Amino acid sequence: MLDYPLGVALILSPWIFGFSDVGGAATAVPIVIGVLALVQSLITDWELSIANIVPLPVHLMTDTLAGIVLAISPFVFGFSDEGANAWIPHVVFGLGMFGAGLMTQRRRETPRSGYTETGRAAHG
Repeated sequence: MLDYPLGVALILSPWIFGFSDVGGAATAVPIVIGVLALVQSLITDWELSIANIVPLPVHLMTDTLAGIVLAISPFVFGFSDEGANAWIPHVVFGLGMFGAGLMTQRRRETPRSGYTETGRAAHG
């Protein structure tokens, strides 16, 4: 459920935390991951999407991997020396995404319309 606000926060983080002037990977990584998080949320098989394309376990695995990339990006891309405001948001958001990806329920709360609780199409 936090994917939409997280995606927006990641996209805006260079301006919120004041590191937009650093440029390069420092600004590109959270923006790209934020956009991908929003798009993926819109097409994941869960209650808050517009299309049920990506299975929820795949979505959560992607969140976990994106969290790792985000958390290590200041050190891999060399902007960890640009000041705390440039790298701490990456690490905090990244660890949050990583943890959320591991701890989120891996099944929909409610079955899709026309489907039984086991996920099979209802016959009628």
